[in-house]
Amino acid sequence: MRLGCVEALRRCYLFADADTRSVEQLGQASHVVRCAAGSSLFSAGDESDGLYIMRSGLVRIWVADTEGRELTLALMEPGDPFGEIALLDRLPRSASATALEDTICLLTPVSAMDAALEQNLRLARHLIEQLCEILRRNTRELSGYAFLSLDSRLAQKLYDLALAHAEIEGKTARFTRRFSQTELAQMLGATRESVNKRLAALAHDGLVRQDDGYVTLTDLAALEARVRKSFELAVRR
Repeated sequence: MRLGCVEALRRCYLFADADTRSVEQLGQASHVVRCAAGSSLFSAGDESDGLYIMRSGLVRIWVADTEGRELTLALMEPGDPFGEIALLDRLPRSASATALEDTICLLTPVSAMDAALEQNLRLARHLIEQLCEILRRNTRELSGYAFLSLDSRLAQKLYDLALAHAEIEGKTARFTRRFSQTELAQMLGATRESVNKRLAALAHDGLVRQDDGYVTLTDLAALEARVRKSFELAVRR
């Protein structure tokens, strides 16, 4: 089991350049967490219990406002780490994590991460660089919210989801997982009704097809070009 923990850490990009000794020490301190679909791994405001690394399943990272409206920040897939913010700044969790499917994660405790970072400056530097890349990616995504219409944001989200959750053949991408209109709305900070209308518009333009709840993107290149064109026009305004 501990060997499996070490291998899971090694496959995570946060530890790609870490020395063998540090990874083995973290693996010895880590343990496996199993979560049934629909269960919570942690909630916003919780004290950090450590760093999670996905081994299998799907986890939704999300926030909610005082009125109960939810926004999906990310979907964590095998190999992805999450929970690193509260781990490093010692403040409460900034978001909630819920398993969308039966999920297995590796959990590395706070104390083990503290010891590893104090003993290995190279590991600490690498972790800082990776977190900076995440911040840059978040900045690019926020630019999308600021400049793009809901139509273009939905097209971009469908394109991104297809890369991880669709079978791609030529220019066509057939989703292997159902994403409800409510789930898509939560990813975009929009209402289900507005997402329904924009999906209908994309279907009218021949870019999207829905069959029994599954989405098919009929022309990935055209969908990407549509988003790129919208962004270029928005920036010029």
